Amino acid sequence: MNQVGYWVDLYQAEQRLGAGFLLTRRFVLTALHCLRGKAEEETSIEVVLSDDHPVPGRVCRTAKDADLALIEIVSSHDVAIPIPAAHVARRGDRWRGPYRPDPGDAQLSGCVDDSSVRHVCEGGGSVEALQLTADQLLGDYSGYSGSPVEGTSPGGGPAVLGILLEQVMDRQSTECRAANVLFAATVAEAMRRFDQFDVGHLIDVLRPPPAEHFQITATQESTAPPPVAERHSEAEAFLISLQRWSESNLIDPTQAAQLRLDVVQRVIDAEFGPRRHDGRI
Repeated sequence: MNQVGYWVDLYQAEQRLGAGFLLTRRFVLTALHCLRGKAEEETSIEVVLSDDHPVPGRVCRTAKDADLALIEIVSSHDVAIPIPAAHVARRGDRWRGPYRPDPGDAQLSGCVDDSSVRHVCEGGGSVEALQLTADQLLGDYSGYSGSPVEGTSPGGGPAVLGILLEQVMDRQSTECRAANVLFAATVAEAMRRFDQFDVGHLIDVLRPPPAEHFQITATQESTAPPPVAERHSEAEAFLISLQRWSESNLIDPTQAAQLRLDVVQRVIDAEFGPRRHDGRI
């Protein structure tokens, strides 16, 4: 990889498994089949950033029917790489793939043929996908799965449109070669599949424990539980506002997801001290 970016390579026991990309500074999205059967939750994965810096991660969620997996970077490691905004593709838009499996491989580019098709993927599930035509007639696009599909944001900068999953086989070929038609799950599909980005899930994490969880002894009767309800209420209201802004396109979905995670982490740090080093909230 010849420049610092938000895409990554995934390794286990020094074996390269495939590609992925930072959906937020904490979560890597990849195609489940890239993990080659090593996708049990809690499995350790080495995430090698595009500057060749490795950070430890773990498989935290999988969506087998959608061929998607989410890898969480261990929380003691902060990733400061800028992450582009997400954007919704339109038919006729140009796209590019910033990731290359090896320095000698071509960088993919092409045209969006359809911005929202229901595609039955390898896992058997139906996902919202982009149908893409690639300019590069490679005959075999293996190695690119799990990498990001980029477009251009309304502001002119790069924007993530989706994640490459599969290629269409050429029906005219007797060599089982791939046609230059690819399918990519949309970012919105990934957001729906994993509740780490869902406001409802984060609100559940934020809610204070029931009153009976507080142990008050005779010598502590005058000591009330920590005054956290107001802070939780404010955080909950902010999370709901972020969701509304995201749905109204007032804020980018991936930026909203990162902000939601940051809000949750700050509240948890305030209540229980600095984050633990086991990669979990």
